[in-house]
Amino acid sequence: MIARRLILCLAAALAVAATSASQAAQTATVNAPAGQLQGTTEGTMHVFKAIPYALPPVGPLRWKAPVPMPRWSGIKNATEYGPECVQLKSALSNIYSADPLPMSEDCLTLNIWAPANAHNAPVFFWIYGGALWGGASRDPLYDGAQMAKRGIVVVTINYRLGVLGWLAHPELSAESPLNISGNYGLLDQIQALRWVKSNIGAFGGNASNVTIAGESAGGLSVMYLMASPEARGLFAKAIAQSAYMVSTQALKQREHGTPSAEDSGVKLAAALHASNIAALRAMDPQTLTAAAAAALFAPFGAIDGHILPAQLVDVFDKREQAPVPILAGFNAGEIRSLRILAPPPPASAADYEKAIRASYGDLADEFLKLYPSTNLQESIWATTRDALYGWTSERLVRRQTAIGQPSFLYFFDHGYPAEDSAGYHAFHGSELPFVFGTMDHTPPLWPKIPATPNEAKLSDAMLDYWTSFARTGHPQAQDAPAWQPFGSAEAYMDFTNAPHPADHLLPGMYELHEEAVCRRKVSGDQPWNWNVGIVSPTLTDQKGCP
Repeated sequence: MIARRLILCLAAALAVAATSASQAAQTATVNAPAGQLQGTTEGTMHVFKAIPYALPPVGPLRWKAPVPMPRWSGIKNATEYGPECVQLKSALSNIYSADPLPMSEDCLTLNIWAPANAHNAPVFFWIYGGALWGGASRDPLYDGAQMAKRGIVVVTINYRLGVLGWLAHPELSAESPLNISGNYGLLDQIQALRWVKSNIGAFGGNASNVTIAGESAGGLSVMYLMASPEARGLFAKAIAQSAYMVSTQALKQREHGTPSAEDSGVKLAAALHASNIAALRAMDPQTLTAAAAAALFAPFGAIDGHILPAQLVDVFDKREQAPVPILAGFNAGEIRSLRILAPPPPASAADYEKAIRASYGDLADEFLKLYPSTNLQESIWATTRDALYGWTSERLVRRQTAIGQPSFLYFFDHGYPAEDSAGYHAFHGSELPFVFGTMDHTPPLWPKIPATPNEAKLSDAMLDYWTSFARTGHPQAQDAPAWQPFGSAEAYMDFTNAPHPADHLLPGMYELHEEAVCRRKVSGDQPWNWNVGIVSPTLTDQKGCP
Protein backbone atom coordinates (compact mmCIF):
# COMPACT_ATOMS: atom_id res chain seq x y z
CA MET A 1 0.00 0.00 0.00
CA ILE A 2 2.81 2.39 1.02
CA ALA A 3 4.72 1.54 -2.14
CA ARG A 4 1.62 2.16 -4.24
CA ARG A 5 1.09 5.57 -2.61
CA LEU A 6 4.73 6.47 -3.24
CA ILE A 7 4.35 5.54 -6.87
CA LEU A 8 1.16 7.64 -7.17
CA CYS A 9 2.81 10.62 -5.49
CA LEU A 10 5.85 10.32 -7.72
CA ALA A 11 3.64 10.14 -10.81
CA ALA A 12 1.72 13.23 -9.69
CA ALA A 13 4.94 15.12 -9.07
CA LEU A 14 6.27 14.16 -12.47
CA ALA A 15 3.01 15.28 -14.08
CA VAL A 16 3.21 18.67 -12.35
CA ALA A 17 6.84 19.03 -13.38
CA ALA A 18 5.99 18.12 -16.98
CA THR A 19 3.12 20.64 -17.02
CA SER A 20 5.38 23.35 -15.60
CA ALA A 21 8.05 22.57 -18.16
CA SER A 22 5.47 22.68 -20.94
CA GLN A 23 4.14 26.03 -19.73
CA ALA A 24 7.68 27.40 -19.51
CA ALA A 25 8.37 26.24 -23.04
CA GLN A 26 5.25 28.08 -24.23
CA THR A 27 6.26 31.44 -22.79
CA ALA A 28 8.60 34.04 -24.24
CA THR A 29 10.11 36.92 -22.32
CA VAL A 30 11.88 40.07 -23.42
CA ASN A 31 13.39 43.02 -21.60
CA ALA A 32 12.78 46.01 -23.86
CA PRO A 33 13.48 49.67 -23.08
CA ALA A 34 9.71 50.00 -22.49
CA GLY A 35 9.82 47.27 -19.83
CA GLN A 36 9.79 43.51 -19.39
CA LEU A 37 7.18 41.48 -21.25
CA GLN A 38 5.98 37.91 -21.18
CA GLY A 39 4.42 36.59 -24.36
CA THR A 40 3.94 33.16 -25.88
CA THR A 41 5.90 30.84 -28.09
CA GLU A 42 4.04 29.41 -31.08
CA GLY A 43 6.31 26.91 -32.81
CA THR A 44 9.39 28.89 -33.83
CA MET A 45 7.61 32.20 -33.22
CA HIS A 46 7.51 34.58 -30.26
CA VAL A 47 4.22 36.47 -30.00
CA PHE A 48 3.53 39.49 -27.79
CA LYS A 49 0.06 41.01 -27.69
CA ALA A 50 -1.51 44.25 -26.46
CA ILE A 51 1.74 46.06 -25.71
CA PRO A 52 0.87 49.65 -24.69
CA TYR A 53 2.78 52.27 -26.67
CA ALA A 54 1.04 55.31 -25.13
CA LEU A 55 -0.99 56.21 -22.07
CA PRO A 56 -4.75 55.58 -22.38
CA PRO A 57 -6.28 58.63 -24.14
CA VAL A 58 -9.15 58.94 -21.67
CA GLY A 59 -10.58 61.79 -19.60
CA PRO A 60 -8.43 64.92 -20.05
CA LEU A 61 -6.20 63.02 -22.52
CA ARG A 62 -9.10 62.53 -24.95
CA TRP A 63 -8.22 64.61 -28.03
CA LYS A 64 -4.62 65.07 -27.00
CA ALA A 65 -1.49 63.94 -28.78
CA PRO A 66 -0.54 60.49 -27.47
CA VAL A 67 1.60 60.55 -24.35
CA PRO A 68 4.43 57.98 -24.45
CA MET A 69 4.03 55.12 -22.00
CA PRO A 70 6.65 55.34 -19.21
CA ARG A 71 8.72 52.25 -18.53
CA TRP A 72 6.67 49.91 -16.38
CA SER A 73 7.96 47.94 -13.43
CA GLY A 74 7.75 44.16 -13.16
CA ILE A 75 6.83 41.84 -16.01
CA LYS A 76 3.82 42.83 -18.11
CA ASN A 77 1.67 39.98 -19.40
CA ALA A 78 1.43 40.16 -23.19
CA THR A 79 -0.34 36.88 -23.93
CA GLU A 80 -3.85 38.15 -24.74
CA TYR A 81 -5.12 40.70 -27.25
CA GLY A 82 -6.38 44.00 -25.90
CA PRO A 83 -9.65 45.72 -26.82
CA GLU A 84 -10.13 47.41 -30.15
CA CYS A 85 -10.53 51.18 -30.24
CA VAL A 86 -14.08 52.50 -29.80
CA GLN A 87 -15.99 52.35 -33.08
CA LEU A 88 -19.46 51.91 -34.48
CA LYS A 89 -21.17 48.65 -33.73
CA SER A 90 -22.15 47.26 -37.10
CA ALA A 91 -25.89 47.06 -37.59
CA LEU A 92 -25.59 45.45 -41.02
CA SER A 93 -24.24 42.07 -42.04
CA ASN A 94 -21.79 42.07 -44.91
CA ILE A 95 -18.70 40.19 -46.02
CA TYR A 96 -16.55 42.24 -43.64
CA SER A 97 -18.73 41.64 -40.56
CA ALA A 98 -17.17 39.68 -37.72
CA ASP A 99 -18.09 38.74 -34.19
CA PRO A 100 -18.18 41.72 -31.79
CA LEU A 101 -14.94 42.39 -29.94
CA PRO A 102 -14.30 44.25 -26.66
CA MET A 103 -13.93 48.02 -27.18
CA SER A 104 -12.29 50.68 -25.07
CA GLU A 105 -10.67 54.10 -25.27
CA ASP A 106 -7.75 52.38 -23.55
CA CYS A 107 -6.69 50.79 -26.83
CA LEU A 108 -3.33 52.24 -27.89
CA THR A 109 -1.54 48.93 -28.10
CA LEU A 110 0.39 46.90 -30.65
CA ASN A 111 1.10 43.22 -31.31
CA ILE A 112 4.38 41.63 -32.37
CA TRP A 113 5.22 38.34 -34.13
CA ALA A 114 8.97 37.65 -34.24
CA PRO A 115 11.04 34.60 -35.21
CA ALA A 116 12.61 33.17 -32.07
CA ASN A 117 16.08 33.61 -33.57
CA ALA A 118 15.45 37.03 -35.12
CA HIS A 119 18.40 39.43 -35.27
CA ASN A 120 18.28 42.70 -37.21
CA ALA A 121 15.23 41.35 -39.04
CA PRO A 122 13.12 43.57 -41.31
CA VAL A 123 10.03 45.03 -39.63
CA PHE A 124 6.57 45.02 -41.26
CA PHE A 125 4.38 47.67 -39.59
CA TRP A 126 0.69 47.10 -40.43
CA ILE A 127 -2.08 49.76 -40.30
CA TYR A 128 -5.61 48.40 -40.64
CA GLY A 129 -8.32 49.79 -42.90
CA GLY A 130 -11.91 50.65 -42.07
CA ALA A 131 -12.54 54.19 -43.42
CA LEU A 132 -10.90 55.62 -40.26
CA TRP A 133 -14.13 54.53 -38.54
CA GLY A 134 -13.33 50.90 -37.75
CA GLY A 135 -10.77 48.13 -37.69
CA ALA A 136 -8.60 46.32 -35.16
CA SER A 137 -5.03 45.08 -35.00
CA ARG A 138 -6.32 41.82 -33.53
CA ASP A 139 -8.37 40.99 -36.65
CA PRO A 140 -7.54 37.36 -37.55
CA LEU A 141 -6.93 38.46 -41.16
CA TYR A 142 -3.83 40.31 -39.92
CA ASP A 143 -2.30 37.46 -37.95
CA GLY A 144 1.40 37.90 -38.58
CA ALA A 145 2.57 34.31 -38.07
CA GLN A 146 2.95 33.31 -41.74
CA MET A 147 4.84 36.50 -42.56
CA ALA A 148 7.10 36.13 -39.56
CA LYS A 149 7.95 32.58 -40.61
CA ARG A 150 9.66 34.16 -43.59
CA GLY A 151 12.14 35.88 -41.29
CA ILE A 152 10.59 39.26 -40.59
CA VAL A 153 9.13 40.91 -37.49
CA VAL A 154 5.45 41.84 -37.88
CA VAL A 155 3.84 44.65 -35.89
CA THR A 156 0.11 45.44 -35.99
CA ILE A 157 -1.18 48.56 -34.24
CA ASN A 158 -4.38 50.12 -32.95
CA TYR A 159 -5.04 53.83 -33.45
CA ARG A 160 -7.94 56.10 -32.50
CA LEU A 161 -10.94 56.07 -34.83
CA GLY A 162 -13.90 58.19 -35.82
CA VAL A 163 -14.63 61.32 -33.80
CA LEU A 164 -12.22 60.20 -31.07
CA GLY A 165 -9.34 60.09 -33.52
CA TRP A 166 -10.00 62.86 -35.99
CA LEU A 167 -12.03 65.69 -34.39
CA ALA A 168 -10.75 69.25 -34.87
CA HIS A 169 -12.21 72.19 -32.94
CA PRO A 170 -11.08 75.75 -32.09
CA GLU A 171 -11.01 74.92 -28.36
CA LEU A 172 -8.78 71.92 -29.00
CA SER A 173 -6.49 74.02 -31.19
CA ALA A 174 -6.25 76.61 -28.39
CA GLU A 175 -5.03 73.85 -26.04
CA SER A 176 -2.15 73.04 -28.43
CA PRO A 177 1.19 74.90 -28.39
CA LEU A 178 1.01 74.83 -32.19
CA ASN A 179 -2.64 75.98 -32.27
CA ILE A 180 -3.69 72.84 -34.15
CA SER A 181 -6.12 69.98 -33.58
CA GLY A 182 -7.36 66.83 -35.26
CA ASN A 183 -5.10 64.09 -36.66
CA TYR A 184 -4.99 62.24 -33.33
CA GLY A 185 -5.24 58.88 -35.06
CA LEU A 186 -2.29 59.83 -37.26
CA LEU A 187 -0.33 61.00 -34.21
CA ASP A 188 -1.04 57.58 -32.66
CA GLN A 189 0.51 55.90 -35.71
CA ILE A 190 3.56 58.15 -35.44
CA GLN A 191 3.92 57.41 -31.73
CA ALA A 192 3.67 53.67 -32.45
CA LEU A 193 6.48 54.07 -35.01
CA ARG A 194 8.57 55.90 -32.41
CA TRP A 195 7.95 53.06 -29.96
CA VAL A 196 9.10 50.58 -32.60
CA LYS A 197 12.23 52.62 -33.28
CA SER A 198 13.13 52.55 -29.57
CA ASN A 199 12.08 48.99 -28.73
CA ILE A 200 11.97 46.67 -31.71
CA GLY A 201 15.63 45.70 -31.40
CA ALA A 202 14.77 43.80 -28.21
CA PHE A 203 12.48 41.57 -30.32
CA GLY A 204 15.12 40.97 -33.00
CA GLY A 205 13.93 43.67 -35.37
CA ASN A 206 15.96 46.27 -37.24
CA ALA A 207 14.68 49.76 -36.39
CA SER A 208 16.38 51.11 -39.52
CA ASN A 209 14.47 48.74 -41.81
CA VAL A 210 10.79 49.37 -41.08
CA THR A 211 8.16 49.07 -43.83
CA ILE A 212 4.88 50.84 -43.18
CA ALA A 213 1.97 49.04 -44.85
CA GLY A 214 -1.79 49.35 -44.92
CA GLU A 215 -4.92 48.70 -46.94
CA SER A 216 -7.79 51.12 -47.71
CA ALA A 217 -7.79 53.66 -44.84
CA GLY A 218 -4.54 51.99 -43.84
CA GLY A 219 -3.21 52.86 -47.30
CA LEU A 220 -4.46 56.43 -46.82
CA SER A 221 -2.58 56.44 -43.51
CA VAL A 222 0.58 55.27 -45.29
CA MET A 223 0.32 58.32 -47.55
CA TYR A 224 -0.31 60.61 -44.57
CA LEU A 225 2.85 59.21 -42.95
CA MET A 226 4.82 59.70 -46.17
CA ALA A 227 3.62 63.32 -46.24
CA SER A 228 4.14 64.12 -42.55
CA PRO A 229 7.43 65.70 -41.46
CA GLU A 230 6.76 64.22 -37.99
CA ALA A 231 7.12 60.69 -39.39
CA ARG A 232 10.29 61.31 -41.38
CA GLY A 233 13.06 58.86 -40.58
CA LEU A 234 10.76 56.40 -38.80
CA PHE A 235 10.38 54.06 -41.80
CA ALA A 236 12.40 52.96 -44.81
CA LYS A 237 9.76 51.60 -47.22
CA ALA A 238 6.03 51.80 -47.85
CA ILE A 239 3.24 49.51 -49.08
CA ALA A 240 -0.12 51.04 -50.00
CA GLN A 241 -2.92 48.61 -50.88
CA SER A 242 -6.11 50.16 -52.31
CA ALA A 243 -5.14 53.62 -51.05
CA TYR A 244 -7.08 56.75 -52.07
CA MET A 245 -5.43 60.16 -52.48
CA VAL A 246 -8.59 62.19 -51.91
CA SER A 247 -8.72 65.84 -50.92
CA THR A 248 -9.19 66.61 -47.25
CA GLN A 249 -10.19 69.50 -45.02
CA ALA A 250 -7.88 72.38 -44.18
CA LEU A 251 -7.83 73.02 -40.45
CA LYS A 252 -8.86 76.66 -40.36
CA GLN A 253 -10.23 77.72 -43.73
CA ARG A 254 -12.59 76.49 -46.40
CA GLU A 255 -10.75 74.93 -49.33
CA HIS A 256 -11.73 72.98 -52.44
CA GLY A 257 -15.42 73.29 -51.65
CA THR A 258 -15.03 71.79 -48.18
CA PRO A 259 -15.59 73.53 -44.81
CA SER A 260 -12.63 73.80 -42.47
CA ALA A 261 -12.04 70.94 -40.04
CA GLU A 262 -12.54 73.31 -37.10
CA ASP A 263 -15.89 74.49 -38.51
CA SER A 264 -16.95 70.86 -38.92
CA GLY A 265 -16.05 70.28 -35.26
CA VAL A 266 -18.09 73.28 -34.14
CA LYS A 267 -21.03 72.07 -36.22
CA LEU A 268 -20.78 68.61 -34.70
CA ALA A 269 -20.68 69.96 -31.13
CA ALA A 270 -23.82 71.97 -31.83
CA ALA A 271 -25.56 68.94 -33.28
CA LEU A 272 -24.71 67.00 -30.10
CA HIS A 273 -25.89 69.89 -27.88
CA ALA A 274 -22.42 70.16 -26.35
CA SER A 275 -21.58 73.71 -25.29
CA ASN A 276 -17.84 73.11 -25.14
CA ILE A 277 -15.09 70.51 -25.35
CA ALA A 278 -15.51 69.70 -21.66
CA ALA A 279 -19.06 68.56 -22.39
CA LEU A 280 -17.83 66.39 -25.27
CA ARG A 281 -15.11 64.89 -23.06
CA ALA A 282 -17.76 64.01 -20.50
CA MET A 283 -19.75 61.94 -23.00
CA ASP A 284 -19.57 58.15 -23.04
CA PRO A 285 -17.21 57.23 -25.89
CA GLN A 286 -19.58 54.75 -27.51
CA THR A 287 -22.51 57.18 -27.33
CA LEU A 288 -20.32 59.95 -28.72
CA THR A 289 -19.09 57.79 -31.59
CA ALA A 290 -22.59 56.73 -32.60
CA ALA A 291 -23.95 60.29 -32.32
CA ALA A 292 -21.12 61.69 -34.43
CA ALA A 293 -21.79 59.12 -37.15
CA ALA A 294 -25.49 59.95 -37.09
CA ALA A 295 -24.56 63.63 -37.49
CA LEU A 296 -22.52 62.67 -40.60
CA PHE A 297 -19.11 63.43 -39.09
CA ALA A 298 -16.42 62.29 -41.55
CA PRO A 299 -13.04 61.28 -40.09
CA PHE A 300 -10.14 62.49 -42.23
CA GLY A 301 -6.77 64.07 -41.76
CA ALA A 302 -6.71 67.87 -41.47
CA ILE A 303 -4.19 70.08 -43.29
CA ASP A 304 -2.66 71.90 -40.32
CA GLY A 305 0.74 72.93 -41.68
CA HIS A 306 2.59 70.77 -39.17
CA ILE A 307 1.39 67.16 -38.99
CA LEU A 308 -0.05 67.34 -42.50
CA PRO A 309 1.57 70.26 -44.30
CA ALA A 310 -0.54 70.25 -47.50
CA GLN A 311 -2.91 68.24 -49.65
CA LEU A 312 -1.40 64.87 -50.52
CA VAL A 313 -1.37 65.64 -54.26
CA ASP A 314 0.61 68.81 -53.58
CA VAL A 315 3.12 67.13 -51.26
CA PHE A 316 3.88 64.48 -53.88
CA ASP A 317 3.92 66.99 -56.75
CA LYS A 318 6.48 69.11 -54.88
CA ARG A 319 8.57 65.98 -54.18
CA GLU A 320 8.31 66.64 -50.44
CA GLN A 321 7.15 63.11 -49.55
CA ALA A 322 9.35 60.54 -47.82
CA PRO A 323 11.96 59.33 -50.34
CA VAL A 324 11.37 55.60 -49.88
CA PRO A 325 10.70 52.59 -52.15
CA ILE A 326 7.01 51.82 -52.59
CA LEU A 327 4.80 48.89 -53.52
CA ALA A 328 1.25 49.93 -54.41
CA GLY A 329 -1.77 48.53 -56.19
CA PHE A 330 -5.49 47.89 -56.26
CA ASN A 331 -8.13 45.26 -57.02
CA ALA A 332 -10.21 44.72 -60.14
CA GLY A 333 -13.52 44.53 -58.26
CA GLU A 334 -12.99 47.17 -55.56
CA ILE A 335 -16.50 48.61 -55.78
CA ARG A 336 -18.33 45.27 -55.96
CA SER A 337 -18.26 45.18 -52.15
CA LEU A 338 -18.40 48.98 -51.70
CA ARG A 339 -21.42 49.75 -53.85
CA ILE A 340 -22.44 52.62 -51.59
CA LEU A 341 -19.52 54.58 -53.09
CA ALA A 342 -20.94 54.45 -56.62
CA PRO A 343 -24.16 56.06 -57.93
CA PRO A 344 -26.94 53.90 -59.40
CA PRO A 345 -26.97 53.65 -63.19
CA PRO A 346 -29.16 56.18 -65.02
CA ALA A 347 -32.27 55.13 -66.90
CA SER A 348 -30.58 54.79 -70.27
CA ALA A 349 -27.29 54.88 -72.14
CA ALA A 350 -28.33 58.23 -73.61
CA ASP A 351 -28.81 59.70 -70.12
CA TYR A 352 -25.40 58.37 -69.10
CA GLU A 353 -23.63 59.90 -72.08
CA LYS A 354 -25.45 63.21 -71.61
CA ALA A 355 -24.32 63.42 -67.98
CA ILE A 356 -20.73 62.59 -68.86
CA ARG A 357 -20.56 65.17 -71.65
CA ALA A 358 -22.06 67.84 -69.37
CA SER A 359 -19.49 67.19 -66.63
CA TYR A 360 -16.34 66.23 -68.53
CA GLY A 361 -16.56 68.50 -71.58
CA ASP A 362 -13.56 68.03 -73.85
CA LEU A 363 -12.55 64.98 -71.79
CA ALA A 364 -15.88 63.22 -72.41
CA ASP A 365 -14.80 61.27 -75.50
CA GLU A 366 -11.83 59.78 -73.66
CA PHE A 367 -14.03 59.07 -70.65
CA LEU A 368 -16.64 57.22 -72.73
CA LYS A 369 -13.91 55.26 -74.46
CA LEU A 370 -12.69 53.97 -71.09
CA TYR A 371 -16.15 53.64 -69.50
CA PRO A 372 -18.63 53.05 -72.34
CA SER A 373 -22.40 53.13 -72.12
CA THR A 374 -22.69 49.54 -73.36
CA ASN A 375 -22.61 48.19 -69.80
CA LEU A 376 -23.63 50.97 -67.45
CA GLN A 377 -23.19 49.11 -64.17
CA GLU A 378 -19.70 47.86 -64.96
CA SER A 379 -18.63 51.27 -66.28
CA ILE A 380 -19.90 53.06 -63.16
CA TRP A 381 -18.11 50.61 -60.86
CA ALA A 382 -14.91 50.90 -62.90
CA THR A 383 -15.08 54.70 -62.85
CA THR A 384 -15.23 54.88 -59.06
CA ARG A 385 -12.58 52.16 -58.72
CA ASP A 386 -10.16 53.96 -61.00
CA ALA A 387 -10.79 57.49 -59.71
CA LEU A 388 -10.11 56.38 -56.14
CA TYR A 389 -7.78 53.40 -56.14
CA GLY A 390 -6.35 52.98 -59.64
CA TRP A 391 -5.30 56.59 -60.14
CA THR A 392 -3.85 56.74 -56.63
CA SER A 393 -1.81 53.55 -57.05
CA GLU A 394 -0.30 54.62 -60.35
CA ARG A 395 0.29 58.16 -59.06
CA LEU A 396 2.26 56.79 -56.12
CA VAL A 397 4.58 54.66 -58.21
CA ARG A 398 5.02 57.45 -60.77
CA ARG A 399 5.91 60.03 -58.11
CA GLN A 400 8.32 57.72 -56.26
CA THR A 401 9.93 56.70 -59.56
CA ALA A 402 10.41 60.40 -60.36
CA ILE A 403 12.48 60.88 -57.19
CA GLY A 404 14.63 57.85 -57.97
CA GLN A 405 13.00 55.31 -55.66
CA PRO A 406 12.25 51.69 -56.69
CA SER A 407 8.48 51.52 -57.21
CA PHE A 408 6.31 48.50 -57.88
CA LEU A 409 2.70 48.42 -59.11
CA TYR A 410 0.21 45.53 -58.90
CA PHE A 411 -3.32 44.73 -60.07
CA PHE A 412 -5.16 42.02 -58.13
CA ASP A 413 -7.65 40.34 -60.47
CA HIS A 414 -7.94 36.94 -58.81
CA GLY A 415 -11.29 35.24 -58.38
CA TYR A 416 -12.45 31.90 -57.03
CA PRO A 417 -15.81 30.07 -57.26
CA ALA A 418 -17.58 31.29 -54.09
CA GLU A 419 -16.46 34.86 -54.68
CA ASP A 420 -17.34 34.99 -58.36
CA SER A 421 -20.73 33.31 -57.96
CA ALA A 422 -21.64 35.94 -55.34
CA GLY A 423 -20.71 38.76 -57.73
CA TYR A 424 -17.67 39.87 -55.73
CA HIS A 425 -14.81 39.08 -58.11
CA ALA A 426 -11.55 40.59 -56.71
CA PHE A 427 -13.45 42.77 -54.23
CA HIS A 428 -12.02 45.44 -51.92
CA GLY A 429 -9.70 43.75 -49.45
CA SER A 430 -9.85 40.34 -51.10
CA GLU A 431 -6.06 40.29 -51.47
CA LEU A 432 -5.53 40.44 -47.68
CA PRO A 433 -5.85 36.70 -46.88
CA PHE A 434 -3.36 35.97 -49.66
CA VAL A 435 -0.88 38.62 -48.49
CA PHE A 436 -0.99 37.44 -44.86
CA GLY A 437 -1.48 33.72 -45.52
CA THR A 438 -4.69 33.80 -43.47
CA MET A 439 -7.10 32.24 -45.95
CA ASP A 440 -8.64 30.17 -43.13
CA HIS A 441 -9.11 33.27 -40.92
CA THR A 442 -11.69 35.17 -42.98
CA PRO A 443 -14.94 36.59 -41.46
CA PRO A 444 -18.09 34.42 -41.45
CA LEU A 445 -19.73 35.94 -44.56
CA TRP A 446 -16.51 36.34 -46.56
CA PRO A 447 -16.74 34.11 -49.68
CA LYS A 448 -14.92 30.96 -48.62
CA ILE A 449 -11.53 30.51 -50.24
CA PRO A 450 -11.07 26.90 -51.37
CA ALA A 451 -8.22 24.94 -49.83
CA THR A 452 -6.61 24.08 -53.16
CA PRO A 453 -2.95 23.92 -54.19
CA ASN A 454 -3.49 26.82 -56.60
CA GLU A 455 -4.82 29.17 -53.89
CA ALA A 456 -1.98 28.15 -51.56
CA LYS A 457 0.60 28.72 -54.30
CA LEU A 458 -0.76 32.20 -55.06
CA SER A 459 -0.68 33.09 -51.37
CA ASP A 460 2.88 31.78 -51.03
CA ALA A 461 3.97 33.96 -53.93
CA MET A 462 2.32 37.07 -52.48
CA LEU A 463 3.78 36.39 -49.03
CA ASP A 464 7.21 36.07 -50.65
CA TYR A 465 6.82 39.27 -52.68
CA TRP A 466 5.59 41.35 -49.74
CA THR A 467 8.14 40.07 -47.21
CA SER A 468 11.07 40.32 -49.61
CA PHE A 469 10.09 43.90 -50.39
CA ALA A 470 10.14 44.58 -46.65
CA ARG A 471 13.60 43.01 -46.52
CA THR A 472 15.31 44.61 -49.52
CA GLY A 473 12.94 47.00 -51.29
CA HIS A 474 12.63 44.62 -54.25
CA PRO A 475 9.76 42.07 -54.32
CA GLN A 476 10.86 38.55 -55.22
CA ALA A 477 9.13 35.18 -54.89
CA GLN A 478 10.33 31.61 -55.11
CA ASP A 479 9.22 29.82 -58.28
CA ALA A 480 7.42 32.97 -59.47
CA PRO A 481 8.17 35.61 -62.12
CA ALA A 482 10.50 38.54 -61.53
CA TRP A 483 8.59 41.72 -60.61
CA GLN A 484 10.04 44.64 -62.52
CA PRO A 485 9.90 48.21 -61.17
CA PHE A 486 7.34 50.51 -62.79
CA GLY A 487 10.02 52.60 -64.53
CA SER A 488 9.80 53.87 -68.10
CA ALA A 489 8.22 50.59 -69.24
CA GLU A 490 5.28 51.12 -66.84
CA ALA A 491 5.62 47.54 -65.61
CA TYR A 492 3.26 45.94 -63.11
CA MET A 493 2.39 42.53 -61.69
CA ASP A 494 -1.01 41.11 -62.60
CA PHE A 495 -2.28 38.69 -59.95
CA THR A 496 -4.91 36.43 -61.54
CA ASN A 497 -4.67 32.68 -60.92
CA ALA A 498 -0.92 33.26 -60.69
CA PRO A 499 1.42 36.26 -60.87
CA HIS A 500 1.90 37.52 -64.44
CA PRO A 501 4.28 40.37 -65.37
CA ALA A 502 2.70 42.95 -67.65
CA ASP A 503 2.97 46.60 -68.62
CA HIS A 504 0.79 49.66 -69.27
CA LEU A 505 -2.09 48.88 -66.91
CA LEU A 506 -5.47 50.13 -68.17
CA PRO A 507 -4.06 52.52 -70.80
CA GLY A 508 -5.44 56.04 -70.51
CA MET A 509 -6.94 55.50 -67.04
CA TYR A 510 -4.30 57.40 -65.11
CA GLU A 511 -4.07 60.29 -67.55
CA LEU A 512 -7.84 60.91 -67.55
CA HIS A 513 -8.24 61.00 -63.78
CA GLU A 514 -5.03 62.99 -63.28
CA GLU A 515 -6.33 65.66 -65.64
CA ALA A 516 -9.72 65.69 -63.91
CA VAL A 517 -8.12 66.16 -60.48
CA CYS A 518 -5.84 68.90 -61.78
CA ARG A 519 -8.81 70.78 -63.21
CA ARG A 520 -10.66 70.48 -59.91
CA LYS A 521 -7.66 71.94 -58.14
CA VAL A 522 -7.60 74.85 -60.58
CA SER A 523 -11.29 75.54 -60.00
CA GLY A 524 -10.59 75.96 -56.29
CA ASP A 525 -14.09 74.95 -55.21
CA GLN A 526 -14.26 71.22 -56.00
CA PRO A 527 -13.10 68.30 -53.86
CA TRP A 528 -11.74 65.15 -55.49
CA ASN A 529 -13.03 61.90 -54.05
CA TRP A 530 -15.85 59.60 -55.14
CA ASN A 531 -17.90 62.37 -56.82
CA VAL A 532 -16.90 61.16 -60.27
CA GLY A 533 -18.56 59.99 -63.46
CA ILE A 534 -22.26 60.83 -63.63
CA VAL A 535 -22.11 62.60 -60.24
CA SER A 536 -19.05 64.69 -61.09
CA PRO A 537 -19.26 68.46 -60.89
CA THR A 538 -18.64 70.29 -64.15
CA LEU A 539 -14.93 70.39 -64.84
CA THR A 540 -13.28 73.58 -65.95
CA ASP A 541 -11.83 73.55 -69.45
CA GLN A 542 -8.71 75.21 -68.06
CA LYS A 543 -5.80 72.82 -68.19
CA GLY A 544 -4.52 72.21 -64.69
CA CYS A 545 -1.75 69.61 -64.89
CA PRO A 546 1.89 70.68 -64.82
